[in-house]
Amino acid sequence: MTETPVPKLIRSLAVPTVVSMLVTGIYNSADTFFVGKISTGATAAVGLVFSVMAIMQAFGFFCGQGSAIYLSRMLGAGKRKEAGEMASTGFALSLIIGVVIAVLGIAFSPQIASLLGADESMLDDTVGYMQIILAGAPFTMSQFVLNNQLRFQGSAVYAMFGLLAGALLNIALDPLLILTFGMGTRGAAIATVAGQLVSFLVLLKGFSAGSAVRLRLSDVRFTRHYFAEIINGGSASLARQGLASLSTIILNMEAAAYGGSSAIAGMSITTRVTMLIVCAVIGFGQGYQPVCSFNYGAGLNKRVLEGYFYCIKVGAAFLVAVSAAAFVFAPAVTGWFRNDPAVIEVGAFALRCQCVALPLMAFITLTNMMLQSTGRGVKASVASSARNGIFFVPLILILPLFWQLTGVMIAQPIADVCSAVLSFFLVRPEVRELDRG
Repeated sequence: MTETPVPKLIRSLAVPTVVSMLVTGIYNSADTFFVGKISTGATAAVGLVFSVMAIMQAFGFFCGQGSAIYLSRMLGAGKRKEAGEMASTGFALSLIIGVVIAVLGIAFSPQIASLLGADESMLDDTVGYMQIILAGAPFTMSQFVLNNQLRFQGSAVYAMFGLLAGALLNIALDPLLILTFGMGTRGAAIATVAGQLVSFLVLLKGFSAGSAVRLRLSDVRFTRHYFAEIINGGSASLARQGLASLSTIILNMEAAAYGGSSAIAGMSITTRVTMLIVCAVIGFGQGYQPVCSFNYGAGLNKRVLEGYFYCIKVGAAFLVAVSAAAFVFAPAVTGWFRNDPAVIEVGAFALRCQCVALPLMAFITLTNMMLQSTGRGVKASVASSARNGIFFVPLILILPLFWQLTGVMIAQPIADVCSAVLSFFLVRPEVRELDRG
């Protein structure tokens, strides 16, 4: 961690995390793809529940990255006991929060579905899909904790195999349950939860083999110190994922108001496609995070900056190339998910708008990860809140008043540009301080 050349080290850690993120992105899109063979309403229903899944992911990453960043710093400083206590505490906290979300979510699922914008035509599909997804919340959230804790110890290969096992099962079960057995959206949800359960079990097994610390009930410490460290390290992830959920809810409501289920389906497809593209950059950045936090804990600030700038250059080059291809083939990409002219019209235009600003996500994502991994919790939270909250929420509420559905489709790329500008001013003084150190 402290002696291998930084680009080589990041590449070695990034390969399994990029694979993990791409596979995760593919199986997140699998439900949308196979449900799209049923109807536009079913595609819209899955899109509506995506915001609920984002909330689960938000708390999973909150516990996972909050505990993993501290764990990595402690290992870098040679404090194995504190690292083990944080690993156990973060894992236990995610299980408790997952149970609470599952119980409350299932109990109020019809009300939640209506709040998300489900009309009578898609209410049954939305509720059925949502209830099954919520039942798997404890395993879904805990797998994110195990994955992050393994990655931040440098055991990215174990983390990759955990996600890969669940993703492959999900992809295999989707056509079987949705199309062969005719289970519709409920079949999609069962496939997703089954995959997440398998990932949880494989990661738990991998933790016992590839981790420098162990999970022990006796090491759980619900103390002010550990909660403060989880909040400091995980608040950026909670803000980012939580606001992603909020922004998705508002986006669906605005899309429904100006275009109905076809607009919801089209925007849902655009969201899944852009997430799949960005997943590769996030995975590459996740290869940088353990290098960043470990070397920062060891006082090697030059290596922290070297990795930061290297990842931005590689990520930006990748996004420019992929965005150009997605821009050209946007109608075909949208039609692959749902062959409905109304859906394709919305989805293709929205995807092209996203592609214009998508290369900025390399700088935005890596800046947030660097701030988070070096303990700049407040700045990291502000940076992570910008894209889906500070800028996007006002834009998605204001722009449709002037340009209707077009306003809905251009809100995100404009928010991306604003987020990049804010990220520059947030990270500039931190880069100077690290450079002096």
